[in-house]
Amino acid sequence: MSITVALAGDTMLGRGVAERVSRSADLNDFFSGEMRDRLAGADFFLLNLECCVSARGVLWDAPGKPFHFRAPPQAAELLAGLGVGCVTLANNHALDFGYDALRDTRRHLDRVGIRCVGAGDGLAEARRPVEVTAGGLRLGIVACGDHPRDFAAAPHRPGIAHAALTDGVPPWLPAVIGELRTRVDAVLVTPHWGPNMVGEPLPYVRAAAGALVEAGATLVAGHSAHVFHGVAGRVLYDLGDFIDDYAVHPVLRNDLGLLWLVTLDQHGPVRLRALPLKLDYGRTRLAEGADWCWVRDRLTLACARMGTSVSEDGREIVVEVGTGHGSGPAQDRGVSGRPGFRAGGGVG
Repeated sequence: MSITVALAGDTMLGRGVAERVSRSADLNDFFSGEMRDRLAGADFFLLNLECCVSARGVLWDAPGKPFHFRAPPQAAELLAGLGVGCVTLANNHALDFGYDALRDTRRHLDRVGIRCVGAGDGLAEARRPVEVTAGGLRLGIVACGDHPRDFAAAPHRPGIAHAALTDGVPPWLPAVIGELRTRVDAVLVTPHWGPNMVGEPLPYVRAAAGALVEAGATLVAGHSAHVFHGVAGRVLYDLGDFIDDYAVHPVLRNDLGLLWLVTLDQHGPVRLRALPLKLDYGRTRLAEGADWCWVRDRLTLACARMGTSVSEDGREIVVEVGTGHGSGPAQDRGVSGRPGFRAGGGVG
């Protein structure tokens, strides 16, 4: 038995997007009908929610934190209307407006039937996986974030499931994956890893990916860079951005992304399909023309450097399953960009 899981990366509904959401949560204003039609065929939809959802809170005051993203409560209805089944909160914006806003986020999402993973009122809750049944398959979801350390949950303090991956995968993470694997058919691990605006995964991210697969992950789907990365075996290194109001990097083109439709069973991915996306200001649609070609060429190059083949099927890009090594030093110097791009509206 197999299911199709839709995967989207960094979903930022704060700042300029939040202003629009507060006026109207009409799906047509944020996501094209054609893209929503493609999503409708998935059995389950998971994304990284790159903001809190709340009408209250206090700015998290920490050195080196320039951006704080908060969406109004109506954003929960927007995500539910899109068909989102679960979001990961294990990222560097879950606590942008403090503990109360994090609690509000989980409460508003629960109100509309969306599960949350990767954050909670204490350490045990933050690390606790989510289990869902989709299309007859029992799916377990594990989330973690490697930054920032000050967002880390503690036994009696709210926060995220922090994993300092630069020091190697911490023991709790493979333990959670291994134990979960005994109860479910497939385990999806979704880490928020690595710096912003880099064109490919750093060596420590590749090492962590191998450890997660070895621990029992059926699929690893990462995010954080704001640009999509290549695929190796059962690892999608970075899903890129899904919706935002960010400034556009002239080389990395974070306004072009991918919506992934991954068919998997208990053994791993069966089919990997990607739909190129165009991110306008606060609205996402399917890419066309030169934008579609740019995404295809970029993904083809990124995958080729990991030993993975790519082909076309209409408007979809198909990534060959079961290939790729995903190791070795960074090579893509022409598209790596600069970590921490902050021009214009900035990214987080």
